[in-house]
Amino acid sequence: MTYVILHALAPIFVIMILGYFAGKAKMVDNQNVSLLNVLVMDFALPAALFTATVQTPWAGIIGQSPLILVLTLAMWITYAAIYLICTKVFKKSAQDAAVLTLTVALPNYAALGLPILGSVVGESAGTSLSVAVSIACGSVLMTPFCLLILEREKARLSGESRGSVLTMLPILMWRSVKKPIVWGPLLGVILSAIGIKMPDMVLASIKPLGLAATASALFLTGVILSARKLKINGPVLVSCVAKNLIQPFIAWGLVMAFGISGPVAVTAILMIALSAGFFGIVFGNRFGVQSPDAEAALLISSVLCIVTLPLFISLTASIH
Repeated sequence: MTYVILHALAPIFVIMILGYFAGKAKMVDNQNVSLLNVLVMDFALPAALFTATVQTPWAGIIGQSPLILVLTLAMWITYAAIYLICTKVFKKSAQDAAVLTLTVALPNYAALGLPILGSVVGESAGTSLSVAVSIACGSVLMTPFCLLILEREKARLSGESRGSVLTMLPILMWRSVKKPIVWGPLLGVILSAIGIKMPDMVLASIKPLGLAATASALFLTGVILSARKLKINGPVLVSCVAKNLIQPFIAWGLVMAFGISGPVAVTAILMIALSAGFFGIVFGNRFGVQSPDAEAALLISSVLCIVTLPLFISLTASIH
């Protein structure tokens, strides 16, 4: 099992190292990654998320309701707790806290979901469906929180914010929904719900772009990391413990509270037990928000995952 986990994590580290080397060697300008960010945030990731959601049958999504419930609540609880700790205890800015929190609360479903889940519960159409639903769940139900905070702070800094946050909410929500990273997967879910099947030619046309999403996002993360020094501090340590240990136990508690058992319970816990994802970092960079803490948390969480993921795989063996 350790080999399977290392095999799944290896591409993450290799691609980030390549991006880091490219930035350090000045092959890529690590002080100005706006073009790479546009590729990742406005094209590659939206294409990948749209493809994943539009090809997920609506009946399958409904059938995965217990999984969606556990994943969503586990992510929301973690997001709220870490955000409050970062802003109230560590006195971080709202923007920095939002980026770090999304990095921690949203697991790396895209890169690790299928290889890990396939090795534990077996490779099947149901496994692929669970991973697709997890990705859709994270992109549709989690990322808008971060976008709303980033848009709110951007409006405040530019002097556009007038009145309360509640008054600004419709404008902020519209700005978030307009972004391809949000409306891409949302459109996929809507089309799936009303039973519209995309022509194979359309899906084949955007498939190469979607396939580049994870690799380009990891490469971009490496380039961003090359411009800074890794620092380990209170927020980073709290974030890593929360991501790799506390969040999976939150999912376990939710599974028990809702009386979920069998493969669905195992899937929910293991998907949440995956390491931190890269969404927060690329989101922040899109808004000009640099978060060294989020970058450190991503790296450390990925390394710790080599130890913590086998732990939860062993613990969940009893609920198969």
